[in-house]
Amino acid sequence: MARDKFHDEVRLALESDGWQITDDPLSFKIGKLQVQIDLGAERVIAAERGADKIAVEIKTFGSPSFITALYEAVGKYVIYRSVLKEMQPERMLFLAIPKSIFNRFFEESVIQQLIQDEDFKIIIYDQHSQIITKWIK
Repeated sequence: MARDKFHDEVRLALESDGWQITDDPLSFKIGKLQVQIDLGAERVIAAERGADKIAVEIKTFGSPSFITALYEAVGKYVIYRSVLKEMQPERMLFLAIPKSIFNRFFEESVIQQLIQDEDFKIIIYDQHSQIITKWIK
């Protein structure tokens, strides 16, 4: 499986934010399908509460067409969210997006409506400083 251009940067950003990477990639066999989400991570919050668990699909939006890249990202997100509901319902799925792409395209009202309608969870990361700049839950 080919890794996204900023895979290592997102992994480092999550680790800097206190997450432990548990799977790279997070793989499932569901029926005849093999599914691989870029990263699985968890963070212990308190002994009595256990751990927060997330899955992260990294997208760089490197396609010449933003709409084509968005179409692929949305499709993967919806499929992976369904897989997680069945296989690991305690794990929350996030789409990791570079800060530059988010600032350029994701402020558009139609994209904001899509995020709201589809209940997308998003991590915005700065690929240069390797930090997470914002969580959208």
